[in-house]
Amino acid sequence: MLGMVSPAVLWASGPRITTETGVIEGKREGSVNAFLGIPYAAPPIGVLRWKPPMPAAKWDGVRQAKEFGARCMQPRVFDDMVFRDRAMSEDCLTLNVWAPANAKAKLPVMVWIHGGGFVAGGSSEPRQDGHNLAQHGVVVVSMNYRLGVFGFFTHAELAAESDKKAAGNYGLLDQLAALEWVQRNLATFGGDPGNVTIFGESAGSFSVSALMASPLARGLFHKAIGESGAAFFSRDLPFNRLPQREQEDMELMAAAVGAKSLVELRALPAEKLLQVPLNKEGESEFHFSPDIDGYFLPEPVSAIFAASRQNDVPLLAGWNRDEGSLPPNWKPQSATAELRATAEEEFGARAAEFLKLYRGSSNAEAAQSLQDFLGDPLIAFGTWKWMEAQKSSGKRAVYRYRFDLSLPAPDKLEGLGAYHSAEIEYVFGQLDSKALPWRQEDRALSAQMQKYWTNFAKNGDPNGPGLPKWPSYAADDGWQVMYLNARSKAGKDDQRERYQFLDQMWGK
Repeated sequence: MLGMVSPAVLWASGPRITTETGVIEGKREGSVNAFLGIPYAAPPIGVLRWKPPMPAAKWDGVRQAKEFGARCMQPRVFDDMVFRDRAMSEDCLTLNVWAPANAKAKLPVMVWIHGGGFVAGGSSEPRQDGHNLAQHGVVVVSMNYRLGVFGFFTHAELAAESDKKAAGNYGLLDQLAALEWVQRNLATFGGDPGNVTIFGESAGSFSVSALMASPLARGLFHKAIGESGAAFFSRDLPFNRLPQREQEDMELMAAAVGAKSLVELRALPAEKLLQVPLNKEGESEFHFSPDIDGYFLPEPVSAIFAASRQNDVPLLAGWNRDEGSLPPNWKPQSATAELRATAEEEFGARAAEFLKLYRGSSNAEAAQSLQDFLGDPLIAFGTWKWMEAQKSSGKRAVYRYRFDLSLPAPDKLEGLGAYHSAEIEYVFGQLDSKALPWRQEDRALSAQMQKYWTNFAKNGDPNGPGLPKWPSYAADDGWQVMYLNARSKAGKDDQRERYQFLDQMWGK
């Protein structure tokens, strides 16, 4: 009969979901339905540039949700970032949902926040595709959020036009808007808005800690996972106060593009703003990062935790063994002398204490200590402070890990180390997104970490059948850390004295 459509053709059109703004059509990927590029806020363009996110517009008919939305505007900063979206644009506030097909129960929701120093990154990277993680009985969400000068620029006129007298943090407000969208919409995908876990890596982990501190995020999530980073201490991502940032940002912008007023700046093409250097010297530091704006963050994150005003949820956090990296032209034979020089320059009269904790009896040992220390000011120490703060001021459980497995090198002669961001492929079960000679132990650890992470999302506890026991991080357990490796096992924190020393030197 003319006009009849076979069931096969109907299914070929893809699964459909009705959201608050209209019907979307995704695609079936085996046992998982994927819905990509869903707008969660209006395009922040024109007069909406440097404004808090506004509601997305409704549409008629069926919107295709089979391709990733454009990544947010960004310079090329990190060579390891690979994107599957078609381009970058200011019109980038979209999110993705991977949900088990035919799910009938309310499933835990895991909302991923990508890293990239708050200046780069996007949700279309293959290594953070949510398909495989969703197969563990969770709904996975990832979002794009504004970056760099578009996400974190401050200006006196921006604060003046805000009814909150705040400026900056537009990227964090985007994350907040995505979490609000999850609360309003995820039930239709099979997710449970009452069981949401936020998780992120690097700048995404900084974001998780900031969301725990923000009063605006209360009730939007119920568990938190931080991978390598926290807004407690960082020389490169310092979260300065708004008045300081306003002056610095306005001077930097005027020198770079010759425009001072907000009207002029909003009229500039996005590509012109990408030419603004990352700091006054034009070096690759991450100047445009979150600030203490008095609204999203009324006080520094550490102060909010110290006052027990954080969103008190179970926390799983840690970092990778080799977060620091030595320069390519570095000479290992000078390691012992360089370690001593670093100790004296950094800690002066207390250099001897440092050298007892970061030992250098041989060049090899000194090289490892230098590498460890290079990872401390940006990643490890701040993450440690976050967990310590939650233990001292919160009531919910904390679980700590260290990712120790050295990734296989292409030549199979020497491992690549457990470097910054190395754990992402393991968490998402996406090892094959990277062309490396993966071993049996890599795949086994990836399967293990997916179970730990999703168990935590389900129950607030990573433990489960067939997994090595992961004790909570607590004094009465000897501050146990789960060392994730070819043979994962929990053990005593073997570097606690280091971080207690750094706390004395840097903690205030």
